[in-house]
Amino acid sequence: MKFGKLPSIENVDFTLPPNSSGTDTVLKNSNKNNGEKTLYIGATGWGMKEWVGTIYPKNAKPKDFLAHYARQFNTIELNSTHYGIPNELTIRKWHGQVSEDFRFCPKVLQRISHSRELSPDGPVNQIKQFCEAMMGFKVKLGPCFIQLPPYFSVDRLPVLAEFIQRWNDYSYMPQIGQPIPLAVEVRHESWFEDPEHLESLAQVLEFHHISTVITDVAGRRDVCHARLTTNDAVIRFVGNGLHRTDYTRIDAWAERLNRWFNIGLKNAYFFTHEPDNILAPELAVYLAQKATAINGVKTRGPKLLEEPRDSQMSLF
Repeated sequence: MKFGKLPSIENVDFTLPPNSSGTDTVLKNSNKNNGEKTLYIGATGWGMKEWVGTIYPKNAKPKDFLAHYARQFNTIELNSTHYGIPNELTIRKWHGQVSEDFRFCPKVLQRISHSRELSPDGPVNQIKQFCEAMMGFKVKLGPCFIQLPPYFSVDRLPVLAEFIQRWNDYSYMPQIGQPIPLAVEVRHESWFEDPEHLESLAQVLEFHHISTVITDVAGRRDVCHARLTTNDAVIRFVGNGLHRTDYTRIDAWAERLNRWFNIGLKNAYFFTHEPDNILAPELAVYLAQKATAINGVKTRGPKLLEEPRDSQMSLF
């Protein structure tokens, strides 16, 4: 993940933003519906041969990587769907290789997210195609997330609102009795230049029961906001090669998640990114360890099959 990467992080203030009063309101209202609370911990792919011997068994074959991944993690940021829609046979195969508590979180097709008008109705409706394919994951489908392009500024909020309406129209999923959950990630600076701009987005998303995506990355601290719009949190955490700050940042997130779960958060999807994603499992291990202190929350995370590849982890 190159977005927000810096050549040096020595002067970066990684402090999380203050909690949002709007977030508190959303979570307190959702707390009326008591139920199971879950922290899902995942990475951004399973095809990492570098994980063989570390979180995959030493004799693991590529065809079995997803099954091994799902024994270690309980969710995945499924980036391959950004570039093409998997066929029915592929989705059925993936579905069969993971446990019942596993959740796929697909990234919305680039032909939808990066079209100038978010793929409005036309002869071939990409939104409908994408949603129908994702329904093949059945109850193992977590929220999809749409990553809006860098040019998508605050003045295009009406376009996003229209897209969300089409999404909800085409994505009703009988297995869960509602549209496919969706989370939105915005990157253009205009969303964060004025608190009212982010709040205007939040109000639209709240109305349509759509979540926000929070991205914690060194070079764009503005996109690490604290505004939730549903009782699901989607967090994309970008580390820096297991630098000591990666761990202190996870400590801060564990405290924030504890607070949110206590107020009314139902699900948190936390995806660890590291350069080339080779070291992502080590960070996920640390998060899973910290999460044991969050009372009443169901979670599971990876366990390393050998010593960490970086001695920093032994310091925490």
